[in-house]
Amino acid sequence: MGERKESMSVKSLNKVMLIGNLTRDPNLRYTPSNIAVCSFGIATNRSWAPSDGGEKQERVEFHNIVAWSKLADICGQLLHKGDKIYVEGRLQTRDWKGEDGTERKTTEIIIDDMILLRSVSGTGSYSGSNSTDSASKSAPKKAKSTSKKLAQDDDAGKDQDLPSAEDVSDDVPF
Repeated sequence: MGERKESMSVKSLNKVMLIGNLTRDPNLRYTPSNIAVCSFGIATNRSWAPSDGGEKQERVEFHNIVAWSKLADICGQLLHKGDKIYVEGRLQTRDWKGEDGTERKTTEIIIDDMILLRSVSGTGSYSGSNSTDSASKSAPKKAKSTSKKLAQDDDAGKDQDLPSAEDVSDDVPF
């Protein structure tokens, strides 16, 4: 019996999918080169009953979300605190310096897809297409980034040609 060689390279995966509620209104800003960047928070809930029959437990997780370019503009115009949304993207950790000069680290979810599931005000004006048929008005509102999906990108390990979030930070995390 011969030794088996791995002929295919093993790819890595950095994919995040969340459904949650916005914890604050989006903060839309622009880099010095006029690229839109939008940051906001999402809260997700998890509840479970302990196996010993104790009281039901619940935990809330808070996630920092960042959108770039056209998707950032859409998020900044469409989303509001309390909205329930679906986001899809990748985890990214970056270092930054606090106002007191201390080095800090934050993990963010850089999104490339967003769907507005339910608006607090009950109005969602964005539709992913320009059609005016009734099906597109009743479907969830979806927005996609103009950048390629990472899963389809041959250079999935490389960062996109966008400035880092620290280029637009005001010495605080998003």
